[in-house]
Amino acid sequence: MNFFSIFAQGLLVAATATLLVSLIQVRQLIASCQRESLRSKWSQLSMLILVFITSYIIYAAFFWLTFLGSHDLIVPAVFFIGACFVWLTTRLAYQTTQDVSRLIKLELENITDPLIGIYNRRHLDRRLEEELNRALRYKMPLSFLMVDIDHFKRVNDTHGHQIGDLALIHLGKILMDNVRSLDVVARFGGEELAIIAPDTPTMTAADLAKRLNQQVEINPLKFTDKNGNLQDIKLTISIGVASLNNRTDSPKKLLQNADEALYQAKQNGRNQVVVSGTDLAV
Repeated sequence: MNFFSIFAQGLLVAATATLLVSLIQVRQLIASCQRESLRSKWSQLSMLILVFITSYIIYAAFFWLTFLGSHDLIVPAVFFIGACFVWLTTRLAYQTTQDVSRLIKLELENITDPLIGIYNRRHLDRRLEEELNRALRYKMPLSFLMVDIDHFKRVNDTHGHQIGDLALIHLGKILMDNVRSLDVVARFGGEELAIIAPDTPTMTAADLAKRLNQQVEINPLKFTDKNGNLQDIKLTISIGVASLNNRTDSPKKLLQNADEALYQAKQNGRNQVVVSGTDLAV
């Protein structure tokens, strides 16, 4: 075996190793991909890389003991360059996917309340302005619900702040389970949560608020105390509902109306829904 034969075989071995590394990167891409259609395409690429690897091995085995000249290095060189191209492409794809995932994670952390897992006040304010502008532009209804746990301080004082945190998480889950995917559930502040309900007129929002009120009442918070005993706390909530109208055409005014309706619900005895601008209490 002359120098050119050894060099050619070295190129083929390096090309095969490069493709194997590329295959590992593609497998990592498939594992991290959320969309089925993309996983299918990456799987097709992995199969193609396997075909290349098999072809390289067959070619190397066929010319293993063959004495080659300098002109015979063209095919192994092309194989090696092609393998490097595949490796670079999969490497860039993998790094891009990782970078995008990190950006998405940072964005979610930036707009998510760390305790409850719903959106935070920053995201609520931004989405409320966006939805209000959209509603005004297309003359569509928009409602806003302010939700507050009744006697939350009593829960903290009686059972401790950890149970108070569990109560907020419990409420957040109930709200998320009973709203539409286009609704926005966020923590307004303290024990107050809020819901932006796009394309929702006043009475529909009032029905949603009443349903949420009932769901909280029939689903007590269950927890294990320090002695290992299972306990539950019956929670209730008060809700203020405000909707877009001729006198309410700004996020600030919508928030103010919902907050005043919530205050009225508490003044009326709590565990109820009050709609801003009406005598409706349910």
